[in-house]
Amino acid sequence: MTEKEIFDKIAKIIHERFEVELDKITPELNFTQDLDVDSIDLVEFVLELEDTFGAEIPDEEAEKMTTVANVVAYVKAHQA
Repeated sequence: MTEKEIFDKIAKIIHERFEVELDKITPELNFTQDLDVDSIDLVEFVLELEDTFGAEIPDEEAEKMTTVANVVAYVKAHQA
């Protein structure tokens, strides 16, 4: 899967889960600063990422995912 395909899937999840317009979702988008996402929302988001991409994301890695770019990089690096 290309970086663009990964980004598009992640953007779709963010759009549906956090009600953010797709054109507002950029690699620099920060979940806590820009979207005011709380820890419970982040856990649910990570669980959805795991289901979507078929990979387990350890808690210590999930904590590092503060921006969309971080999530894309993690998924790209851990593709099966």
